[in-house]
Amino acid sequence: MPEIKIPPHSEEAEACVLGSILIDKDAIVSVAEFLRPEHFYNENNALIFQALLDLYEERKPIDIVTLKDELKKRKILTKVGGSAYLANLVNQVPTAAHVEEYGRIIKDNYTKRELISAAARITESAFDESQEATEVLDRAEQAIFALSQKHLRQVFLPVKEILAESFDRLDELHKTAGGLRGIPTGFKDLDNTLAGMQDSNLIILAARPGLGKTAFALGIAQHVAVKEKLPVGFFSLEMSKEELVDRLLISQADIDAWKLKTGRLDEEDFTKLSEAMGELAEAPLFIDDTPALTVLEMRTKARRLMAEHGLRFLVVDYLQLMRSVRQLENRVQEVSEISMGLKNLARELKIPILA
Repeated sequence: MPEIKIPPHSEEAEACVLGSILIDKDAIVSVAEFLRPEHFYNENNALIFQALLDLYEERKPIDIVTLKDELKKRKILTKVGGSAYLANLVNQVPTAAHVEEYGRIIKDNYTKRELISAAARITESAFDESQEATEVLDRAEQAIFALSQKHLRQVFLPVKEILAESFDRLDELHKTAGGLRGIPTGFKDLDNTLAGMQDSNLIILAARPGLGKTAFALGIAQHVAVKEKLPVGFFSLEMSKEELVDRLLISQADIDAWKLKTGRLDEEDFTKLSEAMGELAEAPLFIDDTPALTVLEMRTKARRLMAEHGLRFLVVDYLQLMRSVRQLENRVQEVSEISMGLKNLARELKIPILA
């Protein structure tokens, strides 16, 4: 008979949190910002914590007497263990000094249980033969990514701290006289118009064929990675990675493109190329030249870049060469769906995307 595994939990940590709050009314302040009743494994402990939160939000005194009264009003005192259980909670901890650490243990165990549930749903989807593997993979990554973001979610900050950060940033912008709120493109007039490329924005680069869209997009990516030192992902659906690197070298070394293509390089050119290679090698620029990518495939790769390198800017060269995961009536609908998918990706990763 297979071993039945109990989901990760710590009833001891749960009891210690509740006991800490009962012996020190200020202890709830340390955990209320990140701990919720649903994080508790024991349902009775969750009901007690909810009652404590409600007392706190209503600005009522918190102790064993007020809690007992609140649980009586809700007609759940007996259900949660009665007066004896509440007294036991008070005796559980000698001090409330470690309440936040106990709370973190509860939250970590909750995250593990959520991960187990997500894995079960993913397994069920994988067994469903009516679903495409790429769709299952996308939903799986989305579920795990959402869970990781939820686990690492920043707590509320007092406006005083945010104002201090804002003032420092505005002061720095004033001192530099050219500072931007968004990511600089390297093109002064464009930066003045956009105030830099803003997070969660999808920026469409449109022009007639042959007017240099790739060169322009690559120039922005190069500036962000080399000058700003920010991680950049570049999806090249038209050019190979070798062609892109040649363009990067020509731009970074400031040499004649014809010389590089024909191999007619002199000593000075080689010196410039050597320096350019060193600079580019240090730049956090990542290139993918897989042709005919779907938004689903691109999303998977972008999430991985975000997780591994802290992606800050993404370039797609270019949108019209992407394909939809499903058959649509016409190309206009397909491009519209792709654009919406890229916009959603920009919002999910909270980065600007140029396409």
